[in-house]
Amino acid sequence: MSGTAATPTDPDVLFEESGGRWRTVVYGPLICVVALVIELFTGPVVHWFALPLFAVILAGIVAVQVVAARRHVTVTLTREMLRQGAEELPVADIAAVLPKADLYADDPQRWESSRSLGELSGIPRRRKGIGLRLRDGSLVQAWARDDDGLRDALLDCTTGTRS
Repeated sequence: MSGTAATPTDPDVLFEESGGRWRTVVYGPLICVVALVIELFTGPVVHWFALPLFAVILAGIVAVQVVAARRHVTVTLTREMLRQGAEELPVADIAAVLPKADLYADDPQRWESSRSLGELSGIPRRRKGIGLRLRDGSLVQAWARDDDGLRDALLDCTTGTRS
């Protein structure tokens, strides 16, 4: 899955975004291979030990980041459950999907300062918030890269209740 919304493979999944891409793990090692090839053809010194070592270190660091992103920044919506990172919210608990934030408003809407779903302290980078009113009256923020796609899927899922 890519970092943006993709066509879900499971028919029960209405919306899905993975938090990280595994292909990013190979970028660092590829750059090291290119540097090694350039050194082979242009320079008197070839860093046979350093470049492969850096390739392994870069791959390891990025792999840890991808695992963390896939655990904490993945979004999955089914008819029964909205999962944001490690937190799951039953769709039945969602009373309304609130209107988009007005970028030009003087005062932010109440939901923009409410708690974001998931175990992170706020909305993850490069994601946008979606205001939700829960059945108990509290406000929370769902989030996704493709916020319009998640908003549409949430509206379909919650029978189009807007507030």
